[in-house]
Amino acid sequence: MSPESKKLFNIIILGVAFMFMFTAFQTCGNVAQTVIRSLNSTDFHGSGYTSMAIIYGVFSASNLITPSVVAIVGPQLSMFASGLFYSMYIAVFIQPFPWSFYTASVFIGIAAAESDRRTVFIALTVISLVGTVLFFLIRKPDSENVLGEDESSDDQDLEVNESAQNNMTKAVDAFKKSFKLCATKEMLLLSITTAYTGLELTFFSGVYGTCIGAINKFGTEEKSLIGLSGIFIGIGEILGGSLFGLLSKNNRFGRNPVVLLGILVHFIAFYLIFLNMPGDAPIAPVEGTNNTAYIKPSKEIAILCSFLLGLGDSCFNTQLLSILGFLYSEDSAPAFAVFKFVQSICAAMAFFYSNYLLLHWQLLVMVIFGFFGTISFFAVEWEAAAIVARGSDYRSI
Repeated sequence: MSPESKKLFNIIILGVAFMFMFTAFQTCGNVAQTVIRSLNSTDFHGSGYTSMAIIYGVFSASNLITPSVVAIVGPQLSMFASGLFYSMYIAVFIQPFPWSFYTASVFIGIAAAESDRRTVFIALTVISLVGTVLFFLIRKPDSENVLGEDESSDDQDLEVNESAQNNMTKAVDAFKKSFKLCATKEMLLLSITTAYTGLELTFFSGVYGTCIGAINKFGTEEKSLIGLSGIFIGIGEILGGSLFGLLSKNNRFGRNPVVLLGILVHFIAFYLIFLNMPGDAPIAPVEGTNNTAYIKPSKEIAILCSFLLGLGDSCFNTQLLSILGFLYSEDSAPAFAVFKFVQSICAAMAFFYSNYLLLHWQLLVMVIFGFFGTISFFAVEWEAAAIVARGSDYRSI
């Protein structure tokens, strides 16, 4: 197999593996609070919001140290171990206990006695494990797999030791650069935008599905609408990601119009959700809520908002990744580590306060951060445009 074919094969395997893993995990996160809320009427007592807060809290901290771990054990084994932790978290829902539930939440960083709950989470666990096993199909590049015939074993050992030392040096350097980048003006401004993406990630991946499942006026379809909501969030993400990913290669107008579209789409979604859903929906008891907002709860509006949430999220994420790749092309690993750190810590905070805040307060928090995050992104993009105007090398990511 040629080196190009091997790279393409690895990309396909990675894509399929992550598709399996995150299909299972995102589905689990989307229904976690609804399922646990039903279980709380039994001997089990827990919170899906708290679980996700633990996950993203640990994830935010680990982003700054994972380069060192990967340098020691290698990327393939690191991804395999991570996949096992994801699968373990999902498997806990098959027969959940509070201690195992929250412990599993740390490691990856149902309606009471219904048989459907076991069937669903067994299936999700299997799907996640399939994705995890696929990591073993990744093939090493020729430079790592083939050595010259005239090299002695001592030379091979010396190269291995030097390679390990170089990896550790790179990991330490990346760790130091991550802290230095945190203090730069551009990163501070982009951190506001990144914080917003963490808050809205929490909302569409955990809170919104819970709200839909809590509205009794949706009738017997309230729980099935959670799955449909997740599908339309995914459709919005795919459409936006593919469209704006292609446009970014030949975008004469820069990234600001896409971000502006994203915030407008989200503000429309937030307004419709405010009108359509009662304030106590995120924290409703096991029996749900019979309250109404300003209009009669509409399934069509609820699903439309799911699509808009996914579309708006793709606008922000594609452009954030693009501008980070442009500004920090020489320090991309530390820059993306800071990005994921800020996003994850804000997602953890949002999952925590979702246990207590009514829906309209959660929407207000996102509107405030979304507004200032958009303004700060504009400022950084104008500076990036100035760099291009001065004749610097410009590259759309």
